[in-house]
Amino acid sequence: MTTIADRISIAQSQIAQAAQNCSRNSEEVTLLAVSKTKPISDIIAAYEAGQRCFGENYVQEGEEKVIALKQDYADIEWHFIGPLQSNKSRIVAEHFDWMHTVSREKIAKRLNDQRPATKAPLQICIQVNISNEDTKSGLQASEINALANAISQLPNLTLRGLMAIPTATDDINVQKAEFTKLQALYHQLQNDYPTVDTLSMGMSNDLTVAIAHGSTMVRIGTAIFGSRK
Repeated sequence: MTTIADRISIAQSQIAQAAQNCSRNSEEVTLLAVSKTKPISDIIAAYEAGQRCFGENYVQEGEEKVIALKQDYADIEWHFIGPLQSNKSRIVAEHFDWMHTVSREKIAKRLNDQRPATKAPLQICIQVNISNEDTKSGLQASEINALANAISQLPNLTLRGLMAIPTATDDINVQKAEFTKLQALYHQLQNDYPTVDTLSMGMSNDLTVAIAHGSTMVRIGTAIFGSRK
């Protein structure tokens, strides 16, 4: 029976191999362990295996975990990667280090205004609907610059890059096409904003292609923590 520590080691090996395949340094790619719906004991097990970056999708569940672990595991970096309603923005602003799914200026302003003065700026990724699916959140390519400009002027936020959830497919040509588009948008954003250094794309089934197209952060959940109920 494989443990969480074993699975983290496997994921790190996959990242290292994918980076080597495209002549990149594996240290350029962060493993974000997606711990949504999983108990605190699983997060501690991952932490003890060396994992420090965790992603949560649900506001109140994430808040409970941050509060429970902040004293004894203060160096955990918490990423919010789920949809966010404006009436719950304060929780993310007060408890998380990163927010990956900003796609509205209203949310950005609320996060900025609600960020405690005692905390470092909230690190922000703009979510892009790279697959143009009606059921997915995120901006169209033409909308990115306006939101990026707005975020860059908010003192309690730091614009770090782009995030996307591509089409759920094993078709490598579809994966390559979407990742190529997102990589180009990322490079454009880098040219305009010196703080931009993060391209959050890729999961278990497509991390090799994502890393070949410049991903700096891959989000892996089930392959580390097992199936969700």
